[in-house]
Amino acid sequence: MPAASRRRLLGAGAALLATPVSGRGALAQGGGQAGAYPDRPVKLIVPFPPGGGGDTLARLAAQPAQEVLGQTLVIDNRAGAGGNLGAEAAARSPADGYTLLYGTNGTHGINEALYPRLPFRPDADFSPVAALTRIALVLVVRKDLPVESVPELIRYLKAHPGKVTYASAGNGTTGHIAAEMFRVAAGVEIVHVPYRGNAPAMTDLGGGRVDMAIDLIPAAYPLVEGGLIRALGVTSPQPLPSLPQLPTLASVLPGFEVAAWDGIFVPAGTPEPAIRRLNAAFREGLRKPDTVDRLRARGAEVAPLESPQDFAGFVAAERGKWAAAVKASGARMG
Repeated sequence: MPAASRRRLLGAGAALLATPVSGRGALAQGGGQAGAYPDRPVKLIVPFPPGGGGDTLARLAAQPAQEVLGQTLVIDNRAGAGGNLGAEAAARSPADGYTLLYGTNGTHGINEALYPRLPFRPDADFSPVAALTRIALVLVVRKDLPVESVPELIRYLKAHPGKVTYASAGNGTTGHIAAEMFRVAAGVEIVHVPYRGNAPAMTDLGGGRVDMAIDLIPAAYPLVEGGLIRALGVTSPQPLPSLPQLPTLASVLPGFEVAAWDGIFVPAGTPEPAIRRLNAAFREGLRKPDTVDRLRARGAEVAPLESPQDFAGFVAAERGKWAAAVKASGARMG
C-alpha cells in the first residue's frame, strides 16, 4: 500500500476515534428480546500507554464495536510490567460486563512463562470474548546504522558482539521475546534496552539513541514512512500484502516466525448474555470494510473467530506455544 494512501487511512481513523459514540437505550440481547445491557458506557482497559501500537489497535477495533453496542467504550490506559498492571486491574474488576480487557499474546501467553509470579491467572481470572487481529512485527534499525539488509545486519552484529542495543516496549513484551528469538537464531549478542511502551522505544530509535528493534508494525512503521528509521524485514512466514517490498526474516533464518495477536477479555464470572453481546458487537465491527482497511494500514490483519468458545480454544493453544518460545529465548524476569 502506498505511503500516501496509508496516511489517509490513518488520518481517517484518527478523526473517527476523536468523536466517541455514546448512544443509549435498550438493545437486542439474544432471541430478539429487548435487554438493558449495556445501559451505560463500558470501560476497556488497555494495558499499554497511549500512542503505542497496542493502544492504536485497541482504539481502531473499539470504534466500530461501540457503534454496534450503542454505548461508548471508554479507553483506560493502564501501562506497566509488560501489560500485567492493566490485566491485574481488569481481573479485579466487577464481573458485570462493564469492564473489558484488551488482551494480547503478552498478557495471556508470554507473561505466564516469563514472570515467576503473576498478580492474576490468565486462564482462571478471565473469560475470552472475541479475537481481533494478528499482527506481524518488523525488524527496524536506526537510519545511520551501516546495513541495508538482514544478512548485512547479522554480519555487522557478529563483528560487534555486545555493542549493539535493541529497544523493546518493555520486559516480556512481544518485541522483547522476538528480539531474543532473533538473537538465538542468528547467533549474535545484542543488548536489551526496555522502555515503558512502544512509543518511547520508537522515539529513541528514531533519535539514534538505540540501534535496532523488532516491534509491532503499528508502532514502528510510521517512523519508517517518516524516514526516521529503516525497515529490513518482517516476521511473518510470507511477505505481507501491505508491505510486499520487505523480505521475511525466515528467508534468512529458516523457520523464524513471530506473530502477535489481540482480543477482548472480561473478568471470569461475567454473565454469558453480556459475553455473547460483546462478541457479536466486535465481530460485526470487524466486518466493516473501512475497519479492515484501517487495521491493515497499521499492519494488523483482521482474524475474528466465530464464538467465545473458539477464542478460548485458541488462547489455550497459544499459551503453550509462547511458553516454548520464552524457554527457547532464555528470557526470564525476576
